[in-house]
Amino acid sequence: MDRLDNTVRPYAWGSPTAIPHLLGVEPTGEPQAEMWMGAHPGAPSRTARGTLVDVIDADPERELGKAAVVKFGPRLPFLLKILAAGAPLSLQVHPNLEQAKEGYADEERRAIPVDAPHRNYKDANHKPELICALTEFDGLCGFRDPVRSAELLGALGVASLKPYVDLLHARPEDAALREVLTAILTADPQEMAHTVAEASAACARLGGEHAPYAELAQHYPGDPGVIAAMLLNHVRLQPGEALFLGAGIPHAYLNGLGVEIMANSDNVLRCGLTPKHVDVTELLRVVRFEAGDPGVLRPEASPAGEEVYETPIDEFRLSRYVLPEGAAARDLTLDTPQILLCTAGSVSAGEHELSPGQSVFVPAGETAQVSGPGTVFRATVIV
Repeated sequence: MDRLDNTVRPYAWGSPTAIPHLLGVEPTGEPQAEMWMGAHPGAPSRTARGTLVDVIDADPERELGKAAVVKFGPRLPFLLKILAAGAPLSLQVHPNLEQAKEGYADEERRAIPVDAPHRNYKDANHKPELICALTEFDGLCGFRDPVRSAELLGALGVASLKPYVDLLHARPEDAALREVLTAILTADPQEMAHTVAEASAACARLGGEHAPYAELAQHYPGDPGVIAAMLLNHVRLQPGEALFLGAGIPHAYLNGLGVEIMANSDNVLRCGLTPKHVDVTELLRVVRFEAGDPGVLRPEASPAGEEVYETPIDEFRLSRYVLPEGAAARDLTLDTPQILLCTAGSVSAGEHELSPGQSVFVPAGETAQVSGPGTVFRATVIV
């Protein structure tokens, strides 16, 4: 197995302290948002044999296993991250596989540079993802019941929100949600900025369930995403709890430290809470206008001590082992590629000693014995 040397991305919304605290190093004073583990070409992990991209390209079947190559092609199909949100991320959705292929092909035909700020599709892949909290973790996930959103907006007493409140009481539900989100994102920017200012002042005054939206407005004053966010479920995860975010589900991470895993893609369509490009037409094509419970996941424990976060896709499978001191080593050997990430304590993985934030890549079929005391997350695929 290969010890990984991973890149930390300094996005502006990152916490300056959470990742350094996990790693046991001094903060630099700069935001540290995500640590990437995997073979994404934007920031591949490094090993003693070269980057993980180079290692896999040299012999895909040896590193990934024949079954994974047949199913997913000669690439690692997932990207594992430690994510540290010190400020809200953009409100966003991800396309399904068919939408991603269509969107990517269309933008390629129109010769839009892949790094153009108005480009929507960086690749032809979908991007389902799972976030598992390491600390208390706040987020927005999926549409709440439109009537509850109407109550939340109506309580603000802002006259310019009255049309949205009335629409949210209309039926059918999906049409009401579509109409309101469309109206929010296409409103006159100056008028919307005034509405957001009034709404955020009312949220700060009311507190309680309105408080998160007052904080959003502090980070993104005048942004229509502040009002759009009030259509979504607010979720507070406790350590060990997780959210699965499938295609078309609007979401945003607000604050906290977590382990995130996703299909290996960069495709993001933004709804707001961002200075970046918002393509309203394409966004409305991708969003699933369905209200429902966000579905907080808790791991399913097996007799072997593996705690699995069940999801409906095959590009990744995330699980966790809490390894007690003095217990016999666990055999984690699989016929699929793995990344093992320590998040607490001290974990022995083969010849490697892992402290929090450290990780290894385990090629398919390679012996993987681990022992504690500590916590280790295992990322792999389903074939």
